[in-house]
Amino acid sequence: MTTGNPIFRGCASNERAGSCAKLDVHDWLKDISNTNNPDEFVEIRFKNTRKDYYRNVNQLKLIVGELVAVEGNPGHDIGMVSLTGDLVVRQMKHHKVTLVNGEMRKVYRKAKPVDIEKWELAMKREHETMIKSRQLAVDLELRMKIGDVEYQGDGTKAIFYYIADERVDFRQLIKVLAETFHIRIEMKQIGARQEAGRIGGIGPCGRELCCCSWMTNFSSVTTVAARYQEISLNPQKLAGQCSKLKCCLNYEVDNYIDSQKYFPPKEKLQTQEGDYNFIKTDVLKKIYWYTHDSKGPTAFISVPVQRVKSILNMNSRGKKPEVLIEEVEIDTSLEKKEHEYGNVVGQDSLTRFDKPKEVNRKNKRFNKRRRPVNKNQGENTDQNKKQVKASGNRRNNNKPNENKNRRPRKKGPNRPKQENKD
Repeated sequence: MTTGNPIFRGCASNERAGSCAKLDVHDWLKDISNTNNPDEFVEIRFKNTRKDYYRNVNQLKLIVGELVAVEGNPGHDIGMVSLTGDLVVRQMKHHKVTLVNGEMRKVYRKAKPVDIEKWELAMKREHETMIKSRQLAVDLELRMKIGDVEYQGDGTKAIFYYIADERVDFRQLIKVLAETFHIRIEMKQIGARQEAGRIGGIGPCGRELCCCSWMTNFSSVTTVAARYQEISLNPQKLAGQCSKLKCCLNYEVDNYIDSQKYFPPKEKLQTQEGDYNFIKTDVLKKIYWYTHDSKGPTAFISVPVQRVKSILNMNSRGKKPEVLIEEVEIDTSLEKKEHEYGNVVGQDSLTRFDKPKEVNRKNKRFNKRRRPVNKNQGENTDQNKKQVKASGNRRNNNKPNENKNRRPRKKGPNRPKQENKD
């Protein structure tokens, strides 16, 4: 990241709030003002999808994508404005706001070039600090993984993000890190889902991971959601990149639960033809699939839910229907007549776009020579012949007789044969 104008650095545009952030927010109240002071609160984004809310005490005119210096603990931090206006107040009701002595933290000023230089130098130290801290954790035999390090804007404090399956006593590690790097240390534990959101990636659906694009709260996911949706319990397909169950299993489970409220129990159906065993359910189409005992599990028969209810009611009363599915009588009078269609324009012809073939010039000349005589002019054929002879004589008379002394050439059959000298 280069120094220079702090406004919109790294962001393509400021049309979307946080356009270069992982967790974008669409400001749908941008053109509406309902409060007297809409710029009193702002949302600031930091590294690793960390966001917080601050009070704009100096009434600065802040724009989305602009770098600002905000209150830290201790010192100050550098962050990017990700949201302004009336929507910030609504976001504060849904998310946790960090308070210091019961008050919100403040926005000091717009970031100066000196502040940005310190911030960039601190960010360059993050990777080296992470590698060194991992080595120190291994030396202390701690079962934890330090995933990332985030320095504060003034370089006086660092947040160490770590993953651990069990509770870890890292008091000795904090002392060693403080003596090694001469900064204040803050340890923050994150889960596997937060780690996947921090790293990012593409899911099996072909889109960016939900945990790094829009999700902020991670609810627990169980296999019960997969059972409600009739999904096979295959751990390779149900697990995401974080090796946990996919968060998207919870997206549609409420719809499936509501649809199955009035579904009959999944029991065996008894008919006069035999017993039918339950196989699976199509919740959205409201269909149960059964197989006959004699036909085996390969022959599936789809039965509507209402039909299953009626058969179960009959079986509970000790009765059996004749067939599993009743044949529906079709009224032939209501059948639609087929529309008579005629290819008037020729739109169904496969060769309608083909170009006509060009006639060869030689064939044209040949056809002109062999053009038949009009029957209506049959009476005047003798006159036409005389005219043609006369015109031919005129042409010959007009030409100079250059070959007058030339010996006439004999025709084929009367031509003398050449003697064989052999």
